[in-house]
Amino acid sequence: MIKIKVIIPAFNEADSIAHVIHAIPKTVDEVIVVSNNSTDATEVNAKAAGATVLQETNKGYGYACLKGMDYVSSQIEKPDIIVFLDGDYSDYPEELTQIVAPIINDNLDFVIGARVKEKREKGSMTIPQIFGNWLATSLMKLLFKGNFTDLGPFRAIKYDKLLALNMEDKTYGWTVEMQLKVLRHNYNYIEVPVNYRNRIGVSKVSGTIKGAIFAGAKILGWILKYSVKK
Repeated sequence: MIKIKVIIPAFNEADSIAHVIHAIPKTVDEVIVVSNNSTDATEVNAKAAGATVLQETNKGYGYACLKGMDYVSSQIEKPDIIVFLDGDYSDYPEELTQIVAPIINDNLDFVIGARVKEKREKGSMTIPQIFGNWLATSLMKLLFKGNFTDLGPFRAIKYDKLLALNMEDKTYGWTVEMQLKVLRHNYNYIEVPVNYRNRIGVSKVSGTIKGAIFAGAKILGWILKYSVKK
């Protein structure tokens, strides 16, 4: 039986987190919500919805993801697949079955839920996000022969392959770091088109100029680092 655990980084997602958890297929063994200094009812609502709730006081998307991974590694029985999913209800958690299918059925290592234009709700991605995705994936194609079109946060990876990546980014560079390391390790991967809607609440990244600039700098920084790394 394939064991799947979901890690959801969350900062002040009280209005959305229960919707996300309830929409996750029941085939998932455990949903882990990592509260990243939330000051609202995110933790209470996540627990009430049936999730395991952890606290990460160091602010940053990567910090939260690493906290979830540390928790999973401390358990005796390890999962086969880890799925990362945002807590803002912009993705469709019920599509998790489609995300993990290439790993289960075709033995792929890594799958990204690609937010293709045809499946995106109007306004769900900002112009800076769209441009940033295009720039980052174009550079990955040019420099590393990657075939990614998106840096989408909805993604699945074999647990042992995830550990081998030695993930380290603590903030907004987490997604691009994972993809660059997948390319460097020659993992088998695929993108699966997914639906995408306007999130509940305001984005902490694309919703602010500071967040958008910092995220862009982190993403380009990782690509530059890997372009000169032997």
